[in-house]
Amino acid sequence: MPLKPDPVRLEIFNNLYQFIAEQMGIVLQNTAVSVNIKERLDFSCAIFDGNGFLVANAPHIPVHLGSMSESVQSLINNVPAAEIKLGNVYLSNNPYNGGTHLPDVTVITPVFVNDHHLPVFFVASRGHQADLGGTTPGSMPPNSISIEEEGILFDNLLLVEEDHFQEEILKELLTIHQYPARNVEQNIADFKAQIAANNRGLQELQKMCDHYGLDTVKSYMQFVQENAEESVRKVIGVLQDGNFTVQLDNEAQIKVKITIARQNRSAIIDFTGTSNQLKNNFNAPSAVTQAAVLYVFRSLIQENIPLNAGCLKPLTVIIPEGCMLNPIYPAAVVAGNVETSQNITDCLYGALGIMAASQGTMNNFTFGNERYQYYETICGGSGAGKNFHGTDAVHTHMTNSRLTDPEVLELRFPVFLESFSLREKSGGNGKYHGGNGVTRKVRFLEKMTAAILSSRRNIAPFGLAGGAAGKVGKNYVVRKNGTTKNLDGTATVAMQPGDTFVIETPGGGGFGDLKNEELLS
Repeated sequence: MPLKPDPVRLEIFNNLYQFIAEQMGIVLQNTAVSVNIKERLDFSCAIFDGNGFLVANAPHIPVHLGSMSESVQSLINNVPAAEIKLGNVYLSNNPYNGGTHLPDVTVITPVFVNDHHLPVFFVASRGHQADLGGTTPGSMPPNSISIEEEGILFDNLLLVEEDHFQEEILKELLTIHQYPARNVEQNIADFKAQIAANNRGLQELQKMCDHYGLDTVKSYMQFVQENAEESVRKVIGVLQDGNFTVQLDNEAQIKVKITIARQNRSAIIDFTGTSNQLKNNFNAPSAVTQAAVLYVFRSLIQENIPLNAGCLKPLTVIIPEGCMLNPIYPAAVVAGNVETSQNITDCLYGALGIMAASQGTMNNFTFGNERYQYYETICGGSGAGKNFHGTDAVHTHMTNSRLTDPEVLELRFPVFLESFSLREKSGGNGKYHGGNGVTRKVRFLEKMTAAILSSRRNIAPFGLAGGAAGKVGKNYVVRKNGTTKNLDGTATVAMQPGDTFVIETPGGGGFGDLKNEELLS
């Protein structure tokens, strides 16, 4: 007789699955070497069922979590089942097979239970590598036009074969590329940390099976997805049709039409009309677009449920092949993950009439040379909504990472954090005001190459229902002699000792016209 879900047990298993993912994250943070993972927490951990569907995750990076399922399914679909053995671990960052951009590398471990010859579950961790090759240190080149310029691509590489770490093969792949990795030992250390994190998840799942029985654990993996599906259907029942267009600084457009079918409480999210694949790097892999949709609809649910594959079941997502949200190899994609994803999210909230634009960027700042490589995303203002103000100085939507503590930044790298402050009055006005951005000034103590990859430097984050737009961001360098060099949203610049790189991040849009409060009714 089929097992039926018990509400109390459902909550217990919800919490247990999330707990396992959290334990994986703790191991990864504690064992990683790079500042990116250890300090900025630019990583995500999750567990998947035997078909590669996301079951549960820790509260890590939304753009990772919503897209990792495609990476796991790529492994299942492209590697013969007989070759996926106990003790094997796989490495992938392919943006055309569930990846986001090349620095985000996913380590996938199949989980075997008892005498099963096929994986019963999968666990995976995705970490942003400090450098994985490419034309600029930090592997976030502002002006790349092909994937080759952005670093080294792995597609289901056998990283551990029957418990033997393939270090020599990995070192060769990291160094023979046209644009090789700059710190191979750090890469290897962080990959080993991801393997260790996955091992924790594997061990905890096996303990669950020993305690509750394999059939029960598998059944509740299905039940938590069904519960998430029903939660999204409830939300869809109160939504309205909508459409919206967001224009990027480079004149590309993201268009979405949301159609609600009340009879079966489902929705069609159609990106037809979005700009074709771009010649720059603001193309977002389809997995990123799916992740943004998953994030938005999960954020509308009030209940404490894990973000999982069930959230997508009531949604039909249409992304025309060859558009900037579903590009074809070898399209450059490094900004699509970090910049376009933010604007997809804003576009969806705009179509639903729920929230004004956030800062619409992650303000990706990288610097380095052959000895040092560093990457950070910088906070800004969030958008206001129908009954709430935006938040100042926050990482919004598709990012959930931290900024490195000043003491750690200055200890690990030859830079000085000159100032880090709120950018007053940068949020849009309205009945509810948008959050303020920040101003960040980093002075360099030795020669390095610095790069900024950012958006919302020309077109302001929009307001809604009569609310005002937030202020655009600014990037510039103040040379040691006092002269100023203004920079575009994407730029690479040689920094000399004593030069200061200044980033002013955008504010969020406001919601509601103070003079026309009936718009809010």
